[in-house]
Amino acid sequence: MSHHDLITPIAFARKLAAITPKLPKMLIGLKMAANTDATSPVGLGWCVEKATRENPHGTAVLYKDTRLTYTQFNQWSNRIAHFFLAQGLQKGDVVSVYVENRPELLAIVTGLGKIGVISAMVNTSQIGKVLTHSVNLVKPKMAIVGDELVGNFNEVLGDLDLESSKLFWLADDDTLKNPGTEPSGYRNLATEISSQPTYNPATTNQVYRNDGLFYIYTSGTTGMPKAAIFSHGRWMKAYGAFGYTMQLGKTDVIYVTLPFYHATAMCVCWGSALAGAGGVAMRRKFSAREFWDDCRKYRATAIGYVGELCRYLNELPSKPTDRDHMVRKILGNGLRPGIWTPFKERFGIEQVLELYASSEGNIGFSNIFNFDNTVGFCPLPYAIVEYDKENEQPVRGKDGYMKKIKKGEAGLMIAEITDKTPFDGYTDPAKNEACILRDVFVKGDRYFNTGDLLRDIGFRHAQFVDRTGDTFRWKGENVSTTEVENIMTGHAALQDAVVYGVEIPNTNGRAGMASITPHEGHSRSELDLPGLYALLKRELPAYAVPVFLREQTVVETTGTFKYQKNTLKKEGFDPAKVNGDPVYVLLPGTSEYVLLTEEIFSNIQQGKYRF
Repeated sequence: MSHHDLITPIAFARKLAAITPKLPKMLIGLKMAANTDATSPVGLGWCVEKATRENPHGTAVLYKDTRLTYTQFNQWSNRIAHFFLAQGLQKGDVVSVYVENRPELLAIVTGLGKIGVISAMVNTSQIGKVLTHSVNLVKPKMAIVGDELVGNFNEVLGDLDLESSKLFWLADDDTLKNPGTEPSGYRNLATEISSQPTYNPATTNQVYRNDGLFYIYTSGTTGMPKAAIFSHGRWMKAYGAFGYTMQLGKTDVIYVTLPFYHATAMCVCWGSALAGAGGVAMRRKFSAREFWDDCRKYRATAIGYVGELCRYLNELPSKPTDRDHMVRKILGNGLRPGIWTPFKERFGIEQVLELYASSEGNIGFSNIFNFDNTVGFCPLPYAIVEYDKENEQPVRGKDGYMKKIKKGEAGLMIAEITDKTPFDGYTDPAKNEACILRDVFVKGDRYFNTGDLLRDIGFRHAQFVDRTGDTFRWKGENVSTTEVENIMTGHAALQDAVVYGVEIPNTNGRAGMASITPHEGHSRSELDLPGLYALLKRELPAYAVPVFLREQTVVETTGTFKYQKNTLKKEGFDPAKVNGDPVYVLLPGTSEYVLLTEEIFSNIQQGKYRF
């Protein structure tokens, strides 16, 4: 970490002065986020109706060549609400929603939200057993499936706990023009709702803070996905804390290509648009090449991001039009220090509203002061405590209590569980219990374990360092995968580097392995392994230099661009398991990567090398 990232009193005072004109609105948002009144109506439907009153003819949603005003969008969601009320759905019931990014998804979730029905936001890349697990886990009364995914859904239909009359289908275009085209066993939702009333249902004002809004599935890095409960109260936290900080207005548009089955797009980005009664422009899937063209087309003034998305955009060849757009604010999470400043400068970004939160957690940081290289500021009760990486648990002193780290140091981020900061958690009580730390600083207190390592940089600001699971131990030392990845992607030929630990027989800990992807257009001969080794040797301690390299043409990622490390770890460096990808090894006592042959692999397995 650069010591320049530590926040000084002078720097803080300057930033505070700069945001002073925005403070009244920010304070309204923070008050909204902190409100614990469980008897006042709140939630997604309430927010949509408020924005409709404030900007009835303004842009609500943009998609391809479609523009919906707030009045049109609200009336559409009202038809959905009235229809499902008539079907007998009640507050607390669950509907599985399996639809890709398009306006229908937002209308469905709003309509269901207005009647207190929970939308289970099924990850659209899920198929087979994982899809079956995700649907059955939340016991849905009905399912709504987009035509683009109906094939995947039909493959598991026999294993789902759903009545056949409870399946609804959405065409991938204007369904009203093509009645009767729905697949066998499904009801066409567009034609079913067409005669429903368009006025706001009374139920919107009977939805409260503790009522469920979504199930959002966490990625399931270990085992099957978990369903995190996202209440209307948590929606209000994102809407107030991020939306009123972002301060988008009625003519602003935020362009979002992230999947709306995750909270960053659905709650943070869309919530920010609704907070200012502005528009959201959606795209089915992210495209780096068409990204800025879309921003120009929709006259976007803000974008939603995850860190990898910014890196993909930064990978594009420079163009004279790089700043020829209206985007001035970006909102999201995971922007790494190595990309932060180059991205801002290249594309003319004025404000990076980096945030830190999780679907299941009770803590949120937001970069409201617009410092660089920080997840921002948090007014909620939290602590950063000493963490033992070898045993993967927080350190407790002789008195049995945990110890806070000093400013400038990194440790485990934990968030106190109180009446004002409850832990909503997962559908599985055992998984909830695993996340709760007890008797942390005093007897009887409870904290949520985020599983993330953050650095205290002063003035209640923090910097993301690593996920606890993304650290492995080799040669008696802890290796941060994030740190090694950041160094490796500094090499001119590399587009991606995913670092993880693999086991070598008869050694302690895990040896470093990196899956590397050259830039498009770079041939294998240009990879320059000697140059890469020289860089790694120069920038990293010897124990952190990867022992193995696996060259891939594409790195498998989740919908939010997280690397699929579990698969890579399982395949390891076994030539029989790596799908024909070349694997290179840095053998003990040598200073160059060589191709790992069957013979070398066999010798490693037999312990003929001393790693």
